[in-house]
Amino acid sequence: MHSTLIVARMEPHWSTNVVQLFRDFDLTDMPHRMGTRRRQLFSYKGLYFHLQDFDTDNGGELIERAKSDARFVNISTDLKPFIQAYDPATWRSPIDAMATRFYNWEASK
Repeated sequence: MHSTLIVARMEPHWSTNVVQLFRDFDLTDMPHRMGTRRRQLFSYKGLYFHLQDFDTDNGGELIERAKSDARFVNISTDLKPFIQAYDPATWRSPIDAMATRFYNWEASK
């Protein structure tokens, strides 16, 4: 499984709004189209963490292809009042907010 982690800023009281937007989005076929297997949202002291798991490591490629879909465009627009870029000076797309994994461990099966 491949994971991506987007880091941004969010006031904690906006979490209900963000959950509703993703709940509606995840009821469509878009997560499957993007190859998303699981989505988890976290917050901590004004920070927002969006963990997305994919079956393969081409999740970023599938997301890039999905970015032109109106549903992707709409959720991106709808999230703007609630989610702010961690570093607005360098943010152009979600890939600019993705954390870099520098360690991974998995239990043996």
